[in-house]
Amino acid sequence: MTELVFQFLGFAVVVAAAGTALALSADRIAEITRLGRLLVGSLLLAGATSLPELSVDISAIRHGLADLAIGDLLGSSLMNLLILAMLDLAVRSRGGMLSRQAASHALSGTLSIGLTALVGLAVLTADRLPAVTFLNVGGWSWAMLIAYALGARMIFINQRIAARAAAEAAEQAAAASAAPAETASHGWAGLWRPAAIFLVATVVLVVVGPRLAETAGELADRSGLGRTFVGTTLVALATSLPELVASITAIRVGAFDLVVGNVFGSNAFNMVLFAPLDAMHDGPLFSAANPAHAASALAVILATVIAVLGQLYSLERRKRLVEPDAMLMLLVLGGAFLMVFRLS
Repeated sequence: MTELVFQFLGFAVVVAAAGTALALSADRIAEITRLGRLLVGSLLLAGATSLPELSVDISAIRHGLADLAIGDLLGSSLMNLLILAMLDLAVRSRGGMLSRQAASHALSGTLSIGLTALVGLAVLTADRLPAVTFLNVGGWSWAMLIAYALGARMIFINQRIAARAAAEAAEQAAAASAAPAETASHGWAGLWRPAAIFLVATVVLVVVGPRLAETAGELADRSGLGRTFVGTTLVALATSLPELVASITAIRVGAFDLVVGNVFGSNAFNMVLFAPLDAMHDGPLFSAANPAHAASALAVILATVIAVLGQLYSLERRKRLVEPDAMLMLLVLGGAFLMVFRLS
C-alpha cells in the first residue's frame, strides 16, 4: 500500500510539471498566433489535457470496465468545474468568473452543456431504444461528434473575428503614434519553440497520465468502493490533474481566459471521447452504463449553467469568498459526488 502511494505521488509530480509546461507554452502560442487565449484554451489546451482520460478509458474498456470509463469522463468534468469554482474563490477579479470575455466563454460553456446533455440522454435511453450504429459507433456518439465539430467551428469563427478586430485596432493605434507595426512573419518566427514544448508535454501526459490513473484505481480497489463512484472521484481526480496544474499556472501569468477556456473546452472534449470508446466497446457503450451516470451528467449541466450565468452577470465589484456563483457551484458539485456515492 505504501509503495502505491509513493508511485501515485511520483506520477503526480511528473504530470504537474507537464501541465505547467503546457499552460506556459499554450499562452505563448496564443500570443504569437494572435488566435486568443480563449480559442487556444478551449481547443488546443483542452484537447491536450484531456488525452490522459482517453488513454485511461481505452485501457478500462479493454478490461471490460465500461462503467469505470464512463464515470471517469463525467467525473473529470465535475472535477474541472470544481477546479474552476475553487480558483474563482481564491482569485480576486472584476466582472465575470476569471474572465474578461464573458460572451465568448458563454459560447464555449453552452457547447459543453449541449454535449453533456447528449451523454445524459444516451445513458437514460440506450437500453430502451433500437441500437443504431455506423462504423461500430453508436448514433448518440455520432451526434456528439457532429455537435462538437459544429460548436468548435462557431468558437473558431467567433475568435477569428475578435482577433481580426484587435489586430486592426492595434494597426490603427500604431499608425496614430507613428510607431512601426510588428509584422506577422516576425511574430510567427518564434512559434517553433513553444510548439515543441507543447508537443513534448503532451506526449509526457499521454504516457504518464494513464499510469497515474491506474495507480489511483489500484488504491481505490483496496478501499472496496464501487466502480461508478471510484471512476467519478479518484480516477477522475487523477486524470484532471493536468487541468488543475495548467489552470494554476495560467492564473499565475494572468491568463484568466486560458483557464476558463480550458475548463469548458476540456468538458466538451471529454464528451467527444465517448465516440472512440464506443467504437472499441463490444456492443453499445451506453447500454453498459449505470443509470447513476445520468445524475453526474445533470450535475455537470447545472454547474456549467451556473458558471455561464456568472460569466454573463456583470458586477462592479466582487468580494473574496462570497462569490455567489462559485459557492453555488461548490454546493451543486458536492451534492453530486454524494449522490453518486449513494446511488453506486
